Amino acid sequence: MKYSQSFILTLREVPTDAIIVSHRLMFRSGMIRRLGNGLFTYLPLGLRSFRKVEQIIREEMNAIGSLEIKPTVVIPGELWKESGRWDSMGDALLRVKNRLGADFVVSPTAEEAFTALVRDELSSYRQLPVSLYQINTKYRDEIRPRYGVMRGREFVMKDAYSYDADEASLEKSYQDMGRAYRRIFKRCGLSVISVKADSGAMGGSGSEEFMVESEIGDNTLLFCKNCDFAANVEKADCKPDFSPRPSVDLAVAAAASTPPVEKIDTPNVKTIEELCSFLKTDAKTFIKTLVYRAVKVELQGAECEEAFYAVCIRGDLEINEAKLCALLKAAEVSLASEADVARLTGAPVGFAGPVGLNQLKVIADFTVTAINDGVTGALAKDLHYKHVAYGRDFQAWMTADVRTVKAGDRCPLCGGELYEKKGNELGHIFKLGYKYTKSMNVSYLDEKGMRQIPLSGSYGIGLDRTLASIIEEHHDDAGIIWPLTVAPYHVIIVPIKYNGAMKAAADKLAEELERQGIEVLLDDRDERPGVKFNDADLIGIPYRVVIGDKNLAGESPKVEIKRRSGKENRLVELGKAAGELKEKIYAELAEMS
Repeated sequence: MKYSQSFILTLREVPTDAIIVSHRLMFRSGMIRRLGNGLFTYLPLGLRSFRKVEQIIREEMNAIGSLEIKPTVVIPGELWKESGRWDSMGDALLRVKNRLGADFVVSPTAEEAFTALVRDELSSYRQLPVSLYQINTKYRDEIRPRYGVMRGREFVMKDAYSYDADEASLEKSYQDMGRAYRRIFKRCGLSVISVKADSGAMGGSGSEEFMVESEIGDNTLLFCKNCDFAANVEKADCKPDFSPRPSVDLAVAAAASTPPVEKIDTPNVKTIEELCSFLKTDAKTFIKTLVYRAVKVELQGAECEEAFYAVCIRGDLEINEAKLCALLKAAEVSLASEADVARLTGAPVGFAGPVGLNQLKVIADFTVTAINDGVTGALAKDLHYKHVAYGRDFQAWMTADVRTVKAGDRCPLCGGELYEKKGNELGHIFKLGYKYTKSMNVSYLDEKGMRQIPLSGSYGIGLDRTLASIIEEHHDDAGIIWPLTVAPYHVIIVPIKYNGAMKAAADKLAEELERQGIEVLLDDRDERPGVKFNDADLIGIPYRVVIGDKNLAGESPKVEIKRRSGKENRLVELGKAAGELKEKIYAELAEMS
């Protein structure tokens, strides 16, 4: 391909809204252009790399026996109402009506579409297990799209779904997919971190995220300094501050020497910090109580549209809403409004407490069960209780781990100190179980002719985000440094001037390389050498070949070869250049596959 015919539109200036490296370099190198807020067009150069990421994913999906299909992007709204996500997805779901007034969804994810397909076609256990995937366009109406294609409104994802007859089969599908993901990211030249994750709105049991470290990451990751523990903060647990966790009877016994509960005046004091100062004590002695509203709760087999809970935790800790949501099997949880707090506790926000709280079910974090002389709200303005003991003065409807783990806490595996990093999610795999197959009435007949519901798994990778993350990991001050596997071209040939002997040598070398399967960009522009070199570095082609009159002169004409990721230029005989490049490129591609 000749540069003059390739529609590569490089920029010297950085767009004002481009904050992160990948956004800046994708614009400057002519990979993308902005069409609207959160909407981007891939130009020819960017699309070449995008297609290579796509092909790597397709090859690895095919290798584990997953079968590609192509569903529509616009999905009937009835399917989303069946699954229960028509309402729970909120404003991120783009809902539209056709001319007949029927509801449709512009797909943000594909569980409903795939489950409906399998429901209509599955009849016998002999058809299981089955794994299907798509590489397709998605749309989520992000409140604040940012960072270029890293968080756009329209994007492309690979979605795969497995359907299995039992837990063992689902586990195999899940593990096969995890191994395929590791191969995909390795082939893309990415250093990924695998972490335990919360299933969130997807539902189901286990899930695992594949993250890349990033200063602008949306996720906080926790790692152990001593072992291989890694988890998203939404899922992370830690070693308890006490052991064992006391039962109610043990808690009552421990409180035997604690004075009776005493009500104290705390005028204009309601936050933990203010209480610490007022009472001259430590936050670890407080029982913090927050009222939460949960939507579409399915806890213990009961279903309700809305429920309120009082959640208690030690005063120096924070409640992990993702854990709480999973515990309640709710579509979402959020702090109750001030009006609801006053209605349910009889006190304004800041004075709730579990003692005498009869209108709400109390969920206590495990840390609360170890408090036998604590301070908590007294369900009245400007009043608190002291000498509160769990088990003696109140009991919880449920005790659970709902704390947010933070740096400095102890690893649940080895007790080592935990530390934090920021990361961006590239892929996520879920064991959905019966989450969608049950609600959407999918069934098959087993060996005995009995009707059964299949288990399912969901496995996603964001292609746009993967491409941007490659650039985030592989760049320098001059531009992109593409891994060979995803580079738009393998080699860029730069004649100092595209005429005479230089043109003849450049054309011949390009032809030889292309004949051997090497992708070549020939810079035939009438530009200064410095402009050509800067553009070559900016767009990041792995190998650059410079052809000049000086090196072509003499009995043994030579060209200059430079690896984009290296610093040295090497002179190679023109007649041997194609063979050497082919050998190096093929060896590197084989190593990364």
